[in-house]
Amino acid sequence: MAPIDIPRIEAAVAEILAAIGEDVERPGLATTPERIAKAYGDFFAGVGVDPVPELQDGAEMATEPGERGELVLLRDIALRSMCEHHLLPFTGVAHVAYVPAERIIGLGRIPRLVEIVSARPQLQERLGEDVADALDRAIAPAGVLVVIEARHGCVAARGVRYAESTTVTVASRGSLADPVQRAEVMALIGRSGA
Repeated sequence: MAPIDIPRIEAAVAEILAAIGEDVERPGLATTPERIAKAYGDFFAGVGVDPVPELQDGAEMATEPGERGELVLLRDIALRSMCEHHLLPFTGVAHVAYVPAERIIGLGRIPRLVEIVSARPQLQERLGEDVADALDRAIAPAGVLVVIEARHGCVAARGVRYAESTTVTVASRGSLADPVQRAEVMALIGRSGA
């Protein structure tokens, strides 16, 4: 992955400010291009990064069937991403569950997975699919379920302006694609739908 071109972002932001009729040199805006460029470096740090090696770097644990458990569920993983249609943020939580097969991974790896996949221009629908696919490729679990609930800046701040609405998306694989098993996990998450 090529590093983010900070000077180019600064120039582009200055051009946008000038294009809307602002004085780029006025004190309140003088450092805005630099601040936005640095923020974009953080917002888009996942562009071109494959999260699977991050999941496989950790020591695998509990390879004996009786030590794996029936289900691993991490609830309320905070996430922040940028809608690829408007480059406005969406924020919320991800709930990630998997049914262990041969391997399990450290619990801290799952929030890191969500963080990497979120740090790129993204659609919420694809975000859940990307998380599920990466987990599937990394540890080949018997089932995966990813539920994301988020508020979108593009919905709250422009157009229809539904500031309090949330969007829920679901991505499932393997045994957790079965409606009965998925419903059991949704009950553990605290959601009754999907």
